[in-house]
Amino acid sequence: MKLFICSLLLALTTNAFSQQPITSAVFHWSELPVKKDGPRESRKIAEGATSEFEYFEIHATTQAKGAAPRPAHTQKDIEEVIIIKEGTAKCTIGNKTATLSKGSVLLIPPQESQTIENVGNGPLTYYVFMFRSRKGMNMERSNAAGGALLLNYDSLAYSEKNNRGTRKYFDRPTAMCENYEMHILMIDGNTSMTIDGKTYTAGPGDFYIIESGKLHGVSNATDKPCTYFAFKWR
Repeated sequence: MKLFICSLLLALTTNAFSQQPITSAVFHWSELPVKKDGPRESRKIAEGATSEFEYFEIHATTQAKGAAPRPAHTQKDIEEVIIIKEGTAKCTIGNKTATLSKGSVLLIPPQESQTIENVGNGPLTYYVFMFRSRKGMNMERSNAAGGALLLNYDSLAYSEKNNRGTRKYFDRPTAMCENYEMHILMIDGNTSMTIDGKTYTAGPGDFYIIESGKLHGVSNATDKPCTYFAFKWR
């Protein structure tokens, strides 16, 4: 399975942001700077603000085989979504533990203890989305919706229509969002994305980011199979 991460940021930037606004763009995995720390690597993808989030960051972490996990930690007022790009991870969020494979997803509310360990036979790489809402955090809303999620790719229901297949991860309120929808869409071919009249192409591990109000559309670039994630929040 190839992963095309298409992050649909429905965000209108203004000069009022304390963080620099994130604008429409494509980010290529092969061009991301790599920071090494012993058995770990990190790649910063994007950091700034959107109209929904006063803080938004995307980075990727790689743990080598046998790397000791970081000590359990919590985020005071940041929510996280994690997507496993490759490898096998033992993940503990609060009192929930699961072993997750490539394509699996975690939703981590603020104030939940978390730890991620590489338990596979090769490297473990995962994307981390961190965000703080402009409207503030609502833990009661998060708890009522089910709190943390640990979703294994293989357990997700698959549906197909018009030569496109979809797997739904979640569509629900979270601590930072009135509603957050995440799904994985399977189509034929690599992707190209037109954003406000400009066309971009993306390969495995790349990201599209789209501001609110920008006309956009995604299409196949070749006849080879691909998979990409899509996000929408309010």
